[in-house]
Amino acid sequence: MTTPIDLFASALHFHPGGDVRAAERQMTNGDSGAWQIAAFHVETDADVHADHWEMHPEADEAVCCLTGGVRLYLRPNRPGDGEEMVRMAAGTAVIVPRGRWHRLELDAPSDLMSITLRRGTRLENRTLTH
Repeated sequence: MTTPIDLFASALHFHPGGDVRAAERQMTNGDSGAWQIAAFHVETDADVHADHWEMHPEADEAVCCLTGGVRLYLRPNRPGDGEEMVRMAAGTAVIVPRGRWHRLELDAPSDLMSITLRRGTRLENRTLTH
């Protein structure tokens, strides 16, 4: 029987070979080799871990703003350079390159979607970096 999947409670994992399964969200180190699509309703900067940088070493990430508005920050590649900021309105997406440290801050409560291969994902406390 086919049943709806609540994307705000689960994630979709797209496995090598073409299988798609509903699964628990993995924020770091998914070892299955599956791409994850997950949706999030966020109200505050704490909901998007604005105090942490995130990086996916094995794949690009599509960060999608479905409703609301967010700012995506890319950590500088060179010391002394400033963060790059991209403002995202509802209905927009940004592709974060593989291996690029990034973080989010909210302009308003938002619904977001993330699509990436989470294997090897790393988080760093923002206060300990650049």
